[in-house]
Amino acid sequence: MKPLRVAVVFVFAALLLPLSAFAQTYPAKTVRVIVVFPPGGSNDVVARIVFQKMSESLGQQFVIDNRGGAAGTIGADVVAKSPADGYTLMVQSATHLANAHLYKSLPYDTLGDFIGVTTMARQVGMLVVHPSLPVKSTKELIALAKKRPDEIIYGSAGNGSFVHLTMALFNAMTDTKMVHVPYKGGGPGSIAILTGEVQTYIGTIGSIFPHLKSNRVRPLGVTSDKRTTQFPDVPAIAEAVPGYEFTAWIACFAPKGTPRPIVDKLNAELKKALEHPDVAKNLSNQTLDPMHMTPEQFAQRLKSDYDKYANVIKISGARID
Repeated sequence: MKPLRVAVVFVFAALLLPLSAFAQTYPAKTVRVIVVFPPGGSNDVVARIVFQKMSESLGQQFVIDNRGGAAGTIGADVVAKSPADGYTLMVQSATHLANAHLYKSLPYDTLGDFIGVTTMARQVGMLVVHPSLPVKSTKELIALAKKRPDEIIYGSAGNGSFVHLTMALFNAMTDTKMVHVPYKGGGPGSIAILTGEVQTYIGTIGSIFPHLKSNRVRPLGVTSDKRTTQFPDVPAIAEAVPGYEFTAWIACFAPKGTPRPIVDKLNAELKKALEHPDVAKNLSNQTLDPMHMTPEQFAQRLKSDYDKYANVIKISGARID
């Protein structure tokens, strides 16, 4: 081997060595995990369950820092501007992609300023109606909505929320016209369906579950393409509306520029945490499905979901200035 070529090889190896060594010793201090929503919601629950196991397995604290506000954009901006060293991570849902199409402008690049480490959990919605509405299946709801256009009211957690978009897609695919009433958050939206202020609603299964047990709402279908393991007797909406599917995810992100060895180590450790029986059980108890992807798989999902949300938000007409 010629001297010049040997020198180049040694220089290249020397450049790679610090990154490799950094990955081996990572984490060497406390890691801040910014959850971009307030405590108590699905994002917060997933973060606390999963990163508690990460703290146990890696011997360093992964501290949850809730930075809620503006549908997650405030916390996301903090992460986008944080050092890309693996010591600041973000937990955010698919709302991250919706925001790119809902807001006129954002202080960060939704796809460009973050690295998707992995998804951690899948969220499935459930279509329910108030018991006073005379329907017992998705097909019956569609038939009634076509018979009574602009009369059936559905609630949501706000313009552009998961609840809003799932129903907007449902209306578009079934050619029905139901009236949207946005509320300020999932809590008020859930109360509206319980009191009969709205007649139908699609909420995450976790938010709907307590009301199913008390028979205060009637389940019609789930938003996944197949029935869920938690509720095998509740059909998928797709059984009545072929091709319908709208699920969300909760995921871990790192700032752009985070060294790939660090991203790979985080991905591998998160995979172990999600596969741990206790973690899987705790997530399932919250009606959340453990969901792991490689960084490459998640990057592809981010691009496809970005386009999907653009289409659904266009259908919904939602906008936040």
